[in-house]
Amino acid sequence: MSFSVTDNDRQFYELKIFHDVAKALTSSLDLDTILQTIMEKMAAYFQPATWSLLMLDEATDELYYAAAVGKGCENLNALQLASGESLARWVITHGTPLVIPDVTQDERIRQASGDSFFVTGCSVVCMPVRTGGKILGIIQMVNIDMQVYTRNELLLRTLADYAAIAIENARAVQRIQELSITDDCTGLYNARQLSTALSDEVHRSERFGYEFSLLFLDLDYFKRVNDEHGHLVGTKLLGQVGHALRENLRLVDAAFRYGGDEFAILLPQTSKDAALLVARRLMSLFHSRQWLAAEGVPLSLRASIGIASYPVDAASPQAVVQRADEMMYQVKQAGRDNIALAGVGIVGSEEERPKP
Repeated sequence: MSFSVTDNDRQFYELKIFHDVAKALTSSLDLDTILQTIMEKMAAYFQPATWSLLMLDEATDELYYAAAVGKGCENLNALQLASGESLARWVITHGTPLVIPDVTQDERIRQASGDSFFVTGCSVVCMPVRTGGKILGIIQMVNIDMQVYTRNELLLRTLADYAAIAIENARAVQRIQELSITDDCTGLYNARQLSTALSDEVHRSERFGYEFSLLFLDLDYFKRVNDEHGHLVGTKLLGQVGHALRENLRLVDAAFRYGGDEFAILLPQTSKDAALLVARRLMSLFHSRQWLAAEGVPLSLRASIGIASYPVDAASPQAVVQRADEMMYQVKQAGRDNIALAGVGIVGSEEERPKP
């Protein structure tokens, strides 16, 4: 596309870009859709040979490709500055765009790091995507017409700002969604999310013929902790329990705070016998650990656990919860600190474990 016709034509096209991007921002909360619109408009206007959008992971501070179009985008990782930094990392460190009209002639580029792709006057523009003082990502364009860039740098900066707005909005929505399904005290999912997860798991198990199990876990004599040490200590203890449960489960498993000192653990594609192994591992955790030791209030803690499996013990999400809950209460009534299986009863010691 050429913009040598008239300034009015160029201004009209720029206004259309802003209109289309603003429309995408207000009509969708899907980050991929909005970023695709922004990047497509940028590519159509500046016509780079290749372009990419690198995102900065908030947790690890690592860069990853959210979008990459054209040959040689990944080659930019091999192209380094004399300082040894990648181009994108330099932009993050300095907070300003990096504009290189010719990588083969620019003294800032470590020539030994070049690739056969970066020859014959290859240009690179790296524009930060930022909000406030925080950089969220980098827009990279290779072999862009430098005259077009110089005339329209403000437009590119504006598109980068739009991208930052889209990323921040999407992350805010994600945080709100996470807050709506998680428990503040433990960091686990809440009871509302358990209902949703169980419905999804029943549907998946029906479709593929899977079996899954649910553990119901109640902390024994937890009220004594609140009575003797105060509710602040009790709250910290619940937080430590939530963290410990997450650490001792598979990535596909999910732990929920059902209410008070009750927890539920969903074990997808897990038989009752395999679920018993998980329950025994958790019992061992409670038996061996001193809780709140770092806070100067070392406490011993025990738990009562009930187990039910779908579809062996129940045919609906509600029935699975009810059966696991019943088994947990059976343990409570029999003296606590034990495990009960639906259809079997209290398991007792390891030696008394029922054979599969």
